[in-house]
Amino acid sequence: MSDLTKAIRLLKPNSEFSYQNNDYSTIKWDVLEGDAPTQTEIDAALQQVEADEIAAEAKAATDKTALFAKLGITPDEAKLLLS
Repeated sequence: MSDLTKAIRLLKPNSEFSYQNNDYSTIKWDVLEGDAPTQTEIDAALQQVEADEIAAEAKAATDKTALFAKLGITPDEAKLLLS
């Protein structure tokens, strides 16, 4: 799913739409409750999507490190076990 789609879903979760080439100006709304988000709102949502993805990656890395510690193995040992 593209970041633009994620941003639109963040702002208008029940909407149905299409667009071309990740271009805001080409969005065609098939189902939209309320007003269409502005380019500024989309840009802010894109930043939120990026921040959420970075936070999710950081949490996954922390969780993996904690699991390795709990199991008493190193990342290299885990690779050996999984290969």
